[in-house]
Amino acid sequence: MEKDMAETQFDKQQYEAQDAFEERVIEIARVAKVVKGGRRFQFRVTVVTGDKKGSVGMGVGKANAVPDAMRKASERARKDLRAVNLSGTTIPHEVLGKVAGARVFLKPASAGTGVIAAGGVRAVLEVAGVRDILTKSMGSANVLNVVMATFDALDALRSPTVEAARRGKRNDELLPFWERRKQHA
Repeated sequence: MEKDMAETQFDKQQYEAQDAFEERVIEIARVAKVVKGGRRFQFRVTVVTGDKKGSVGMGVGKANAVPDAMRKASERARKDLRAVNLSGTTIPHEVLGKVAGARVFLKPASAGTGVIAAGGVRAVLEVAGVRDILTKSMGSANVLNVVMATFDALDALRSPTVEAARRGKRNDELLPFWERRKQHA
């Protein structure tokens, strides 16, 4: 009996903790399936969820009604949460993400720059907790592919020490120029 109560309390705490996540609806699209009698329409919703502390996830939901699709997308986004390597308010190094025809380039920026990004890329980075970054989206403008390319880039981020070892450099050589200036001043 006590064990059941403890599990219930844990689940309740976990549920309350999920409220700390911010959700952004990136796209609501009406999609069609062609059948013998004509077209069957559904709604596809893309949602991004994050805690603004380095965790972010994406979910896609499809249903006959928008609220049902949003609920499905939201649940899938929470299940898809992944950690992002952050270096303060930015990312540790430049990275390129590719999915299908979409390419997204992410570049660290000095404090105070803000999130220089558009559409889905901005939503993903803001809910992940990145506050200073420069981005460039190239190729396909398909919203879903651009968002997935952003996730591909974020997954490719490594900690500064791991990336420095991979490149055969010292940790301080990998720091952005504005950080190196602070050390020498």
